[in-house]
Parts: sequence; structure tokens; C-alpha cells
Amino acid sequence: MALGGLALVISAAAFAQQATRAVRGEYIFRAGVCAGCHTDSKGGGEFLAGGRPLKTPFGVFYSPNITPDGETGIGGWSDADFTRAMTEGVAPDGSHYFPVFPYAAFTGMSAADLGDLKAYLDTVPPVRRPNRAHNVSPPFGWRFMVGMWKWLFFERGAYRPRGDRSAQWNRGAYLATAMAHCAECHTARNPLGGLVREKLYAGTEQGPEGQRAPNITPHAATGIGRWDADEVAALLKTGLKPDFDDVQGAMGEAVEQGYKFLTDDDRAAIATYLMALEPIDNLVPTKGGAPKSGYE
Repeated sequence: MALGGLALVISAAAFAQQATRAVRGEYIFRAGVCAGCHTDSKGGGEFLAGGRPLKTPFGVFYSPNITPDGETGIGGWSDADFTRAMTEGVAPDGSHYFPVFPYAAFTGMSAADLGDLKAYLDTVPPVRRPNRAHNVSPPFGWRFMVGMWKWLFFERGAYRPRGDRSAQWNRGAYLATAMAHCAECHTARNPLGGLVREKLYAGTEQGPEGQRAPNITPHAATGIGRWDADEVAALLKTGLKPDFDDVQGAMGEAVEQGYKFLTDDDRAAIATYLMALEPIDNLVPTKGGAPKSGYE
């Protein structure tokens, strides 16, 4: 075979491999519900071009542009830049990202999954949209303080499977703790914004954008202990609770933009993991003050 023909064969193989990685990356993208935060749908923003306001007790953060635009997005990032941002919360210029970007969860993702996710993002149409400055009061808006926050609350490291648990449980744990970052929304935070570890997944009144995030531990009275794993998996697919009411707000977005695209096996794995959590008694009231359990 002539050298030119060999080069074409190699190029075609490399293209096919990259396309396969991008397909896997889109699945990971769905599992992480990335579109919800990085697309300002209400403001008419373009796909993944950022600008969505994320209201927190510390102020309003605006999501960044993660399209492959070379000037305003991540088009100039290397795979190493992307991995460092996702697993360490550090930008290519060495500055810290605020922990509203859930790198404290994404740090658990595997190198292969991160590489595939980057391959998918590289296929998204680039959009030129400069990032908007956050509206956060001092000291929470001081980026140099994030290093201290990390020292207090951030533990870097990929997910390590547990040998005393089943393959299904480990898959569910990886999806829930790393990709889907469930604890980031369903756990109360201390005054400095760190997760209250003794109440992981037990819900909070100050969830995403000030919404109530319910207790999703299997506590019979205040969590989802009266559900079974099939009902949890069904909610992730359809957004419907066992009583046929539908989930709203951020969880509704997560289902529509992410979880309904997962395989039945992966939704079942997440359900298995959640139903095996330690039950925590924590009743999260609704906005009207009436206490309700689980996703009710």
C-alpha cells in the first residue's frame, strides 16, 4: 500500500475512534446533566454558551461558556486542561473555580470518561459569548479564598470501587457520587458552603436556586424509604413519583435533560445505591412551611 493510502486508512480509523468517544461522551454529558447549568434557556441563550444565573445563599453565579469557541469557550483547552478543571477545580490560567462548579463530585470520574466527555464537547457548535461576571458579595466572591475552601472541604480522587459491594451498587455509586453529583444538590451546607457530611443526601431547604431538595435517603418517614428501587428508577426515567405526581424545578430538568437518556441498567444501579444509603431522619419543609417527605 502506498504511503498516501496508508495515511488515509490511519486517518479514517482515528476519525472513527474519535466519533466513538464522542458518542460515549454524550452519554456521560447526559448523566452529568451539564446542559441544565450551562444553557440559559430562560434567557434565550444558545446551547452550552453559559450565562445561566445560579442563585445561591452567597450570591448569583453565572455559568461559563463550555462550547469549543476558541476565545470565549473551551476551544483552546487541552485534554489535560479539561481534566484539571473537572478534577481539581483549577482553570488553565491556574486560578481556582468557585465550588458552585461541582468539581468536588466530578473529581471521582475516571480519566476515560473525562476524555470521552471532552471529545463530545469538542463536537458542539462553538458560540462566541463572553462569560458574565458573578454577583457575589465578599468574602465569598474572592477567588483567592477558594484555595482555603478546598483545603477545608475538597478531597480529590477518582472513585474507588468497594469490594464488599455488588457491581450494580458500585456502578450506581459512581454515577450518583461522581457524574450525577446528587449529593451536591441534596445535602445541606455549612456557613462556608461545605457539605454537611453527616447529612449526605438528607435534603435541604436551600437546594439549587433556593429550591427545596428533598431527603433521598431511605428513611421511612422523612425520605424515600416507603419506595422500592423500581419506583426510584422509574422516576429517573419518567419524572413521575409513585403517586403519579411529577417532579418539578431542578429535578424535572435533570430528568428531561439527563436521566431519561440513561440505560435502564444505569438507572437501576443509581436506585440500588440510593436505597442502600444510611437512612437519615431529616424532614425538609416545603416553601409553604408544610413538611413533606422524599419527592412528595
